[in-house]
Amino acid sequence: MKIDSLSNVVILANGGYPSSRQALDILLNSDCVVCCDGAANRFIEEGHTPSIIIGDGDSISEENRIRYKDIIVIDSDQETNDQTKAVNYLINKGITEFSIVGATGKRDDHTLGNIALLAEYLNMGAKVYSYTDYGVFIPCRNQCEFKCVENAQVSIFNINARELRSEGLSYPIYDFTAWWQGTLNNCPSGSFKINAIGDYIVYITYDKK
Repeated sequence: MKIDSLSNVVILANGGYPSSRQALDILLNSDCVVCCDGAANRFIEEGHTPSIIIGDGDSISEENRIRYKDIIVIDSDQETNDQTKAVNYLINKGITEFSIVGATGKRDDHTLGNIALLAEYLNMGAKVYSYTDYGVFIPCRNQCEFKCVENAQVSIFNINARELRSEGLSYPIYDFTAWWQGTLNNCPSGSFKINAIGDYIVYITYDKK
């Protein structure tokens, strides 16, 4: 599987509002923006209009709740977070390819949870990238090929994969049993391949310019 960018439909999570050119381009050039509850406040403040606002309704402002009542979807399920509610909403609408921005920053525990959930979304049948201000997290299964800038920093977080091998990375990979073991690799040429059986998450940094 070759990885291409996904930007037609975007979920804006309620973490740190994106500030990098790469993440903002993904957000502002999309056709549909699904805001996770309070994330709509900043998006609207920046002069944009959400396509859908979804969540338990505990963090959107009262003014925006009234103004955008026709596009608000209240989901009070306390067993999932608002990011997952947005993912479920899209999948139920038959949309299985989308990007996420704003999932990191603010609370560190939310950041870690949102990243770990990417593997769950893969199992739900979604093809999803999560863009931060520094790079992109991509949940993957089996063999995948990637294009990136030369000397991009690459990390691999094993979920349940075995026979992990790579081509094009500076350091060999193996069947990692802890998340930290696959961090801090490098791609000198601007492309690499991972062979595996099972699921893992890849993180690739943007061009530093």
